Amino acid sequence: MVSFFYYLDEPVTVTGGLQEDKEMSIFTGAAVAIATPFNNDGSVNYEKLDNLIEFQIKNNTDAIVICGTTGEASTLSHEEHIDVIKRCVQTVNKRVPVIAGTGSNSTETAVYLSQEAEKAGADAVLLVTPYYNKATQGGLYEHFKDTADAIKIPCILYNVPSRTGCNIIPETAVKLAKDVDNIVAIKEASGNISQIAKLAQLADGCIDIYSGNDDQIVPIMSLGGLGVISVLSNVAPQQTHDICQACLDGDFKKAAAMQLKALPLIDALFSEVNPIPVKKALNIMGFEVGPLRKPLTEMEEAHAIVLEREMKEYGIH
Repeated sequence: MVSFFYYLDEPVTVTGGLQEDKEMSIFTGAAVAIATPFNNDGSVNYEKLDNLIEFQIKNNTDAIVICGTTGEASTLSHEEHIDVIKRCVQTVNKRVPVIAGTGSNSTETAVYLSQEAEKAGADAVLLVTPYYNKATQGGLYEHFKDTADAIKIPCILYNVPSRTGCNIIPETAVKLAKDVDNIVAIKEASGNISQIAKLAQLADGCIDIYSGNDDQIVPIMSLGGLGVISVLSNVAPQQTHDICQACLDGDFKKAAAMQLKALPLIDALFSEVNPIPVKKALNIMGFEVGPLRKPLTEMEEAHAIVLEREMKEYGIH
């Protein structure tokens, strides 16, 4: 299989086939995009973060993504960002992989945070597309390549156009995976199943694909995806793991039934912008993760009532 596309105004050939020198997958199954707890004064509550991590590991989460969107990384100072990664690595203590969100709309900042995450002992980094800048595909290539080249640990690209205004097209993701040894995976949260199918077809195994949407775990894994980086896992780690495991076992009928059962709760968890609902859910569960940092505000009462109802329906109290 050979596909042609244009990149930096020059024709580029992408050939199928496995990337022989890629490392093993960072994880398979469900990784939690973990929330960052705050004290009432807005400071990071490290004790509660420890509690969340222990809850996740006890309930069979397959990896922990720290300082992602759900972790309110965009409102953390660089010092806080690095300290939260260090604390997570220390608390996890090699029991599951730790993936540090280190993306930025500044390449220089992404490089700095990624290097600090590597020093802290993170197993991999998650690199979101530069937000607001709306880089070209050529700009995305240079940004991700420069960041990955600055470190030795694996990199997961993060495609979430609804939040960043920028889309990694399949051809760009495949070129990065083939050109850069430590770009090994992509979190696909475009919501565009057709695009993800094209990515899987073009990649032919050269890049691991993870769902970035909890309501698309089964569809994406049916296309060869290895799991999900999940918001749902914050409140239902065992159930999210089980959905993925059923897919990995080839039992897509069982996985689909579990996926559909979770949909009302997933909808409630995204009734307002993430992580507003999931932090409310964690507080309902008694984890005391505290407030959000502005400009995020507390969940509207009508949505909170629905969220609590769906949590109970799903068996979460």
